[in-house]
Amino acid sequence: MSFSAWLPSLRRRGSYFFHVPLGSCQLQPLHHSWCQKKSTSAVQHNCVNSPAMNQTFKTPEDALSNLYSSEQQSAILQVLNTASERELSTIKLLRGRKSVNVIEHREKYGPFQNLQSLLNVPLFQYKTVVKVCNFILNPSEKGDRRERKIQDTRSSMRFIKPEIERERLETLDSIVSVVFGTRKIAWAHVDRDLAVHDWQQEECGRFMKGTYIPAVYLEEISSVVSKIPEADLYILEKSGLSAQNTNLFPITLHLRTVEAMLYALLQKTFMQDGQHKVLSMARSTVGKHFGLMVGDSRSSGMDLVKQFLLQSVTQEQPRLSFPRNKVVRYRNLFSSVTQNRDEEMCDSLLQALAFYELLLNNTT
Repeated sequence: MSFSAWLPSLRRRGSYFFHVPLGSCQLQPLHHSWCQKKSTSAVQHNCVNSPAMNQTFKTPEDALSNLYSSEQQSAILQVLNTASERELSTIKLLRGRKSVNVIEHREKYGPFQNLQSLLNVPLFQYKTVVKVCNFILNPSEKGDRRERKIQDTRSSMRFIKPEIERERLETLDSIVSVVFGTRKIAWAHVDRDLAVHDWQQEECGRFMKGTYIPAVYLEEISSVVSKIPEADLYILEKSGLSAQNTNLFPITLHLRTVEAMLYALLQKTFMQDGQHKVLSMARSTVGKHFGLMVGDSRSSGMDLVKQFLLQSVTQEQPRLSFPRNKVVRYRNLFSSVTQNRDEEMCDSLLQALAFYELLLNNTT
């Protein structure tokens, strides 16, 4: 039977000659039988990483057959004796010249009769052979690592609401991060290469004056939205103020009102495609990412933003890059002599960077 027909059928069953799922309790004793002889330490998965095996790597003359059962050896040889060059290249360690060498060795000397003969293939070291054999016996290991990575990504994605498909995140070109306070709305337009395209704020002088008049909020916020650039997603800061604190109720009501209006005004196509384009990100998440939390409160990120601005002109690969013609103006804006602290503007930039580092650049 050819490799292409043989291997998928085994993977569908999840076994190699044993008809039991990989990683099951029935297969584990066989998979680790050699390891129990070499070391008294408990090795649960990959025995080749044990101290005993590190010593074994130094003695290539030791028979590879001691590491695997006869059934496992047959499975490994079946793959290496029947796979085409293209099929062999799907094994990471056999990409490039190594897969060619396997084919040439087979054509010149015939099928591999035992695992030890693999050491005669050019570019094959003892450690390489062991890793290739382990991969053939347990191809799901790579998938397991990928699944763990996906789980880590999902863990990070819990910081944004509502939930969004991973595929959409991976195709983003740019986002606009929006942070609002009692008097200002600030935004930072940043692309996936962490280049800042637009970064500014607008004063909203009629906020928090007298009673809450819907028309006033609509006018103020509509004016700001008209100046915010187009992007694939808009990320709004979700404050950590508790609605149960009656002393902060006016501020909490104001922030929730602004947030709701921004959701409505920025989400222009939701009724057509049902796709969320506006998301919320917890303020505490950004604070923890940059080490700005003091207990349950978040300290100022202004010094950190100043550091990013300095790096953009002193380092070849800064964490964030800014338009060259605006760096001086930005630095002057956040100089120590500035009386009006632009915290919302700083926070909008930090939120954009945290979004990419937590959800994209760390998981793609």
